[in-house]
Amino acid sequence: MAAEACEPIERWTATRRVALVVSILKGETSVAEAVRQHGLTVAGVEDWREKFLVGTENAIRSRPKDEDAVKDEQIKKLKQKIGDLVLDTDILREALNPYPVDRKTSDA
Repeated sequence: MAAEACEPIERWTATRRVALVVSILKGETSVAEAVRQHGLTVAGVEDWREKFLVGTENAIRSRPKDEDAVKDEQIKKLKQKIGDLVLDTDILREALNPYPVDRKTSDA
């Protein structure tokens, strides 16, 4: 991967993405460092890492799931994340409730 660091990567093939994810998992680089070095987004790299881990787990199962089952599992995880974020938002909204934002401030 060191040779690729010298010149900018225009196309992120699956092989390059796997090499980057493996490098992150081995601790050779961090997500933040990879993002900075290659001009990527944290969300994008984290997405690659998550897909890699799900695919790897499925590949080493004694009875691998089909592609639709893997997608359904990913959708379930994403819905759970959305639910968690909605819950966090509701908690924050409720915490701010006793302190309403008064946009009408009078200086008089």
